[in-house]
Amino acid sequence: MARTVWAWVRVLGGAGIIALLLWRLGTSAFLDGLRVIDGPTLLVAFLIGLATTVFSAWRWCLVARGLGLRLSLRAAVADYYKALFLNAVLPGGVLGDVDRAVRHGKDSGNVGRGVRAVVLERTAGQIVLVGVGIAVLATVPSPVLTQLKAHGTAVAATAATLLGIAAVVLVACARLRRGTSRWARAARTGLGEIRDGLLARRNLPGVLLASVVVLAGHLATFVVAARAAGSSAPLLRLAPLMLLALLAMTLPVNIGGWGPREGVTAWAFGAAGLSATQGLTIAVVYGLFAFVASLPGAAVLLARALQRTRAAAPVMPAAPVTAPPATRVVPEPVVAPVRQLAHSGA
Repeated sequence: MARTVWAWVRVLGGAGIIALLLWRLGTSAFLDGLRVIDGPTLLVAFLIGLATTVFSAWRWCLVARGLGLRLSLRAAVADYYKALFLNAVLPGGVLGDVDRAVRHGKDSGNVGRGVRAVVLERTAGQIVLVGVGIAVLATVPSPVLTQLKAHGTAVAATAATLLGIAAVVLVACARLRRGTSRWARAARTGLGEIRDGLLARRNLPGVLLASVVVLAGHLATFVVAARAAGSSAPLLRLAPLMLLALLAMTLPVNIGGWGPREGVTAWAFGAAGLSATQGLTIAVVYGLFAFVASLPGAAVLLARALQRTRAAAPVMPAAPVTAPPATRVVPEPVVAPVRQLAHSGA
């Protein structure tokens, strides 16, 4: 029941944000997002999406192999494309990742470890995004930096609270590592997998590199979307706004990725002295770019469905080979030879 309620909250939350934007800004921003796209920009966005998908799949391979699971880069790229497509067309924006986690776990013989590999892989990307986002938003002029300066005391209190929570979590993990309860064993398993999957010396550089490249690809896609929508703002001014939009995309309240991204982008552009309508158009163009970049996942789904159909097709038994009918040998009559012998006097 709780999962059902949460699923409806995510869908209705994303739908509510889109409805609010339509009410406040009208449909022109959404229609402009369709009109400004052309072939060259779609090709550029598709190629950027190809690069980010390959590096994301490579990061998944590193984490999965660190946990002792087998995963080739070719299979990882195909599964990642399928997950991106499912995320783009299904509510919530995470069902594709759930599918690839469970299927890889079944193929590897350990569903739990397969799920944790995907969780760690996605977490690594989110950590890099949050780290870069905090650094940029705290230093580059933006509406967020203005709010931070205006509410310095509240921000300091929030930061201190978060640090306190982190310290409590670390102390609890340290105590659990020495315990013998079920929770202690689970904590030791989780910490060990974080160490092996993310922090191991053979994995950490690759995971960080892949995460940085993926983040750069998302930002580059936003820049292409901004230029296609007619924005001529310098990159230094766009960077914090785009990072805000990417951070909003991590919220699970959306419909196939749509909702928080559009709302935050419209607010950020309006608060930065740019057009909120143009910000919404940029977000719409980015969403269309992301959908086009995920279309190879539809081909993966179709190809695998055809394979399953062929494998499940009944095999017609071969016709039995029948031997030709035996030829009946009719003995020659012996009456005539006997008569001949009788007449000859033998």
